[in-house]
Amino acid sequence: MSDWFPLWLSVRVSVVATLFASVIGVTFAYVLAKWRSRWSSVVEAVVTLPIVLPPTVLGFYLLTLLGSRSPVGGAWERLTGSPLVFTQGAAIVAATVSALPFVVRAARAAIVNVDSRVEESARVMGMPEWRVARVVTLPLAARGIGAGVALGFARALGDFGATVMVAGNIPGRTQTLALAIFAESQAGRDGRAATLAGVAAAVAFAALLAADLLARRRDREGR
Repeated sequence: MSDWFPLWLSVRVSVVATLFASVIGVTFAYVLAKWRSRWSSVVEAVVTLPIVLPPTVLGFYLLTLLGSRSPVGGAWERLTGSPLVFTQGAAIVAATVSALPFVVRAARAAIVNVDSRVEESARVMGMPEWRVARVVTLPLAARGIGAGVALGFARALGDFGATVMVAGNIPGRTQTLALAIFAESQAGRDGRAATLAGVAAAVAFAALLAADLLARRRDREGR
């Protein structure tokens, strides 16, 4: 079981990170889709910045934010009695931040494409805005959101730079699948590295295939 610890840890971290990214990302996406302001593009650029930032730069910012000397890291340490960095919790934070932009961009596009006339009809019927979102907008955008969630999961699963910066590469504790592949390759165990890489590629391929199928189905229903 210990031989496959990086896989189980990666799946666990990716699932939890994707859940966080989905809740936060869909909320951001809805606000960005409905917010009519010149600042909305600025906010969207900030939220999606991790896509274009070098992973080590993102990891450095997260390390600065989560370290014991920072307000966030210090508060966490006072609350739990242990630092957040170099833990599985830090790996989840890194994976969440890496996955978030993919959820936001896909979900925003799906929400924008919802027929506004359907939403307006719900408002005319007396539905408050929060219920229009829950009953009308989000269900109609569900497939596009699902595609973004699948992409976010794939990104969280493969994160390397940010994770190694804030969680470290500690075997049996914080060594995810991507980090284990790097460690095995550096140690000259190419067979083991190839096996882990094959598993990572298969899981990522399945997630990307799911995202593509959801996107294609959404496009067909939109015609």
